[in-house]
Amino acid sequence: MREFARPLFGRRARLRWIHLILGGALAMPYVFVGAVVVGPATGADDVFSSLSLQLASFGVGLPLAAVTSLFPLTRPLETAAVRWLCGVDADRLAEGPARGRAAKGRTAAWFTLHLGFGGIVAGMSLAVPPFAAALIVLPLLAGLRGTRLGLPQVLDHAWALALAPVAGLASLLALAGCAAGAGALLARWAPALLGPTAEDRLAAAEARAADLAVRNRLARELHDSVGHALSAVTLQAGAARRVLGTDPGFVREALAAIEDTTRRTVAELDAVLGVLRDGDASGTAPAPTLAADLDGLLRRTRAGGLKVTAALRTPPEALPPVLSREAYRIVQEGLSNALKHAGEGVTATLRVEVRDGHLEITVGNPLPAGPGPGPVTRPGGGHGLRGVEDRARLLGGTVRAGPAEGTWRLHVRLPMRTATPPDRKESQ
Repeated sequence: MREFARPLFGRRARLRWIHLILGGALAMPYVFVGAVVVGPATGADDVFSSLSLQLASFGVGLPLAAVTSLFPLTRPLETAAVRWLCGVDADRLAEGPARGRAAKGRTAAWFTLHLGFGGIVAGMSLAVPPFAAALIVLPLLAGLRGTRLGLPQVLDHAWALALAPVAGLASLLALAGCAAGAGALLARWAPALLGPTAEDRLAAAEARAADLAVRNRLARELHDSVGHALSAVTLQAGAARRVLGTDPGFVREALAAIEDTTRRTVAELDAVLGVLRDGDASGTAPAPTLAADLDGLLRRTRAGGLKVTAALRTPPEALPPVLSREAYRIVQEGLSNALKHAGEGVTATLRVEVRDGHLEITVGNPLPAGPGPGPVTRPGGGHGLRGVEDRARLLGGTVRAGPAEGTWRLHVRLPMRTATPPDRKESQ
C-alpha cells in the first residue's frame, strides 16, 4: 500500500504538485489578459461564467506567456524551481540567461508547458477537492431530499448514495494521479528544454579555462615571490652566521636584508591570498616591477653572498608596466637560481636591454666545479624555469636556458609591442 501511495503522495510528488500550482499562479495574469480579448470577441459579458470561454482565455494567454519568457531572468528562475521542486540534478540544467535562438526557443516551450500544465492542475486542485468532499459526505445528507436544497433525483436510489463516497475518493485519486503524471512529465522534459546548449557548454568551458589561467598565474606568483624569498633568506642567514664574529657590518646588512625580504614577501602573499579568497585585487599591494623594485632585489641578493654585476642598457622606467612586472619576476627567478646553484665567491651577471623592438634579459653565473675534470652541468627545467617560460609565452617571447662555455645562462626575449597597455588593470 505504501509503495502504491508514494508515487502519488510522496515528498517528491508533493513538491512537484507545488511546482505545478506555482505554474497555475503564474498563468493567472495571462488568463486575465486573454479574457480581455475573448470577452469582446464573443460578446460575452462574463467570461468566467462559461468553462469554454475560460479555456479560450487560457489558450489566448499561453502564447503571451511564451513571448514574455524571452526575458533574461526566466530561465534562471525556472531552473531554480525545477532543481528544488522537481528533483532534477543541477548538472543537467543550464545556468544563467538563455543564449542563442535555440536556447530561447526551448525556454519559451518550457515556460508555456509549465504554465499550461500548471493552470490545468491548479484549476483541478481548486475544483475537485470540494466536489469529492461533498460526494463523500453525501450519504449523511440524505435528509435534504425534502428541503429546498434538494438532491438530484438519481440520489433517490440507494445504490447511488452508496457509490457517492467511492466516486469522491476516486476523484481525489484521479487528481493526485494527474498531478503526479504532469509533474513527472515536466521533470523528464526539463533537462531537454532547460539543459545547457552548445553555447552554454562553450561559455562554461571558457569560464573554467579563465579561472584555471588565473590560478596558474597566481601559483607562479607564489612560487616566484615566496620561493625566491626563502632561498634568499636561507643564504643570507647562512652568510651572516659564517662571519658573525669577524664582520659585524655584513651581519647587520644581512639581517636588514632578511627583514626587508620577509616584509615584502608577506605583503605579496597577502595580495595573492586576497585574490584567491575574494577574487578581487582591489586594495592589495601593487605587484613589484623592474622600474620600482630592481634596486631592492639586487641589494637583497648581494646580501645573500652573491656578487651581481648589473648592466642596464635600457632605463626600466621606459618599459610598459606589464612588461616591467613580468621582467621583474624573470630577473628574480634568474637571481634566485644563481643564489641556490652558483656557489660562494662567484659573480652573477645581469643584462637588460632593448634590441630590435624586443626586451632582452640575460642572467648568467659560472657553473660550480664538479668532482671530475670539468664543471658541473646544473639540471634545469624546474617549476621556476617553467614559470619563466609561461610568462614569456603569454607575452609572445622566447626563453633559452642552459650551460654555455662554463656558464649557466638564462636568456629571455620579450616583444615590446605585445605588452599590455599601461592603462589596463590586472589582478595580482
